[in-house]
Amino acid sequence: MTPPSPTAPLTISGVVPSAAVKADHVPRSETGIGALMPWADRLWFVTYVAHKAPTGGGTGLFTLDDDLQLTKHPASVVGTYANRIVHHESNQLFIGPHVIDVEGNVRTIDALVDHRLTATCRHLTDPANKVYTLGMEGEFFEVDVHTLEVTQLFDLLEVLDVRGYPHFKDAISRHGRVVVCNNSYYDKDFPTGESEGRLAEWDGTEWRTLARTQFNTLGSANGIGDALFAVGQDRASALLHVYLPETGWKVYRLPKSTHTQDHAFTTEWPRIREVESERLLLDASGTYFELPAMTYGSSVWGIRPISSHLRVVGDFCSWNGLLVMAGDQTTPIRDSNPHAGQPQAGLWFGKTDDLWSFGKPQGWGGPWWEDDVEAGVPSDPYLMTGYDQKCLHLTTEAAGPVEFAVEVDFMGTGQWRRYRTLTVDSYECLVFPPGFSAHWVRLVPSSSCRVTAQLFYT
Repeated sequence: MTPPSPTAPLTISGVVPSAAVKADHVPRSETGIGALMPWADRLWFVTYVAHKAPTGGGTGLFTLDDDLQLTKHPASVVGTYANRIVHHESNQLFIGPHVIDVEGNVRTIDALVDHRLTATCRHLTDPANKVYTLGMEGEFFEVDVHTLEVTQLFDLLEVLDVRGYPHFKDAISRHGRVVVCNNSYYDKDFPTGESEGRLAEWDGTEWRTLARTQFNTLGSANGIGDALFAVGQDRASALLHVYLPETGWKVYRLPKSTHTQDHAFTTEWPRIREVESERLLLDASGTYFELPAMTYGSSVWGIRPISSHLRVVGDFCSWNGLLVMAGDQTTPIRDSNPHAGQPQAGLWFGKTDDLWSFGKPQGWGGPWWEDDVEAGVPSDPYLMTGYDQKCLHLTTEAAGPVEFAVEVDFMGTGQWRRYRTLTVDSYECLVFPPGFSAHWVRLVPSSSCRVTAQLFYT
């Protein structure tokens, strides 16, 4: 092992304090790192304040060189940004309101500076010359990659009937559709089981709402597999919706390992990213998962939990052989937290395999939470593999006993086998044997009734 040079920056547990970014004291505002991208011989990143600029100085566009020296770019502007995409036809990086060529020259899209930008994606009909950009308040723009002319195409609050406080988080285009998600979810939404959150798609002619609950991130492994992934959550569990051209949308469910990331404001930012080369990671609901790029038999399998954590990871990427995670460490928004000092955020540097040394995967959730179910209709598949101890709790609101077939898909290809039948009269618990696992588990009721089914993995 080569010893560090005398000028090497101090590193503590993968964190380089000198690479942290800080915001001004007045007014104090959230300072998070919203997007990372290796580009033009640097690691580029943009930070965000809580609300539309100006609500705090010191944030903006930064670069990190091979010696981990931090530089704030002269074109930096204050705002709320978490979007980035490489537009390969023009060889430009779009990150925040900035456009950067392969030489590191920066142009700024002035018309987008004051918008809270959360995603940029490829254009459906003119991908060589235009991109789409999404704002947190539901603004949906078209941007010319050459002239940087901006045209607003839609107000998604109106198009998708979103009322109350919006929080649009991501957009992606593939398979002839643009998919967007809004993660609005607040205290008042818990009793209803629905929220103003949205998962929606646009085929270039009309918009269609796919789900009316909190959705946070979108991703795909272009060139490797056909699956398009959408990740969100409701009160029952985390959600994984998967689009395949041959099947359309399928719904799967994943455990949550924390409830500290349920509220829209604290869900910042679940991500699906490629790391190393052609490997996908998913960070959602406090868990890092391996996410397979390919699908087999028109089904998803091979998902497994890596670790549980409480870190807010604004973005992550591979750079110079390292896994880099962005952070959001100190957030005194409008001085709402008198115990938080100067707003700041940092980066973590390590290897992808280091994630296995984080907290051991644990979680809870299930297919139903006070839901009305129909006789003979299976629940959504719920992830089972990768956890140690497993326990199922079932409650019913029915006039008499109800039988539930507990079925498992141990190959992951949609071939279900009955494991056990439970007769439930108000409440029943099933403890699975140590070591028992399958890719997916689901439940099939014998009668229509109201049911809660939650699995606890420890």
